[in-house]
Amino acid sequence: MKKIIAALLVSGVLIAARSPGLYAGAARESAKTITVGATPVPHAELLNLIAGDLAAAGYTLKVVEYNDYVQPNAALAAGDLDANFFQHLPYLESNAEWKSALAAVTGVHVEPFGLYSNRLKNIAELPDGATIAIPNDPTNGGRAFLLLQANGLLTLKPGTGLEATTLDISANPKNLRFHELESAQLPLALPDVDAAAINGNYALRAGLNPVRDSLIIEGADSPYVNYLVVKKGSENDPRILALSRALTSQKVKDYILSHYDGGVVAVF
Repeated sequence: MKKIIAALLVSGVLIAARSPGLYAGAARESAKTITVGATPVPHAELLNLIAGDLAAAGYTLKVVEYNDYVQPNAALAAGDLDANFFQHLPYLESNAEWKSALAAVTGVHVEPFGLYSNRLKNIAELPDGATIAIPNDPTNGGRAFLLLQANGLLTLKPGTGLEATTLDISANPKNLRFHELESAQLPLALPDVDAAAINGNYALRAGLNPVRDSLIIEGADSPYVNYLVVKKGSENDPRILALSRALTSQKVKDYILSHYDGGVVAVF
């Protein structure tokens, strides 16, 4: 048995040594494939929209869908992805490891962040002591507090930045209570809370339209543009340049305008 195994190993080495074309072919295929991690709506939808355009340019687009905000950055940093498309710059920069390893290359759209409720028809009905579910990551949690402040529901301490927490609240006239959850779980929490502050992509996936269904919504000056993100050093990779061009085409802009009813806003 040992002799058979040894013979097979030697045979494999000889075949590999005599077949450099196998490796060259694999390298060529890799150079023409773009693997991108994305959350389903609208990111994966927009990527799938341009797969044919990239194919015409000689590239194969592979979209890997994620349902959270951590795995796509971990996979990109590990080299399992060529790019990801799901996040805004404040989120990318909230983690020192991601900030040092990854680079935002192309801004594509904003998903207006809103406050939703199954119990209330308008924000004036929000009761004293209401429970509001908010994202549990620092940047999107802070985004919720900034939205509430912009609508007069609480006041943050002067100088509070984008990563506001409950400790930064200086006035809370309605004695609002906050329940932190992973972003993808926020739509599921709507039956159990008075309101929930939900990212646009998860609102859309749950069948909510930020413009029609939210009690309050971010204005057009939102700093939370969603970017195509790559590993540092690959910003000028021909595959990334081709992907960036396709994502900021008139085709994508027209699709955003016609499919999301204001729930996604192109920034290019």
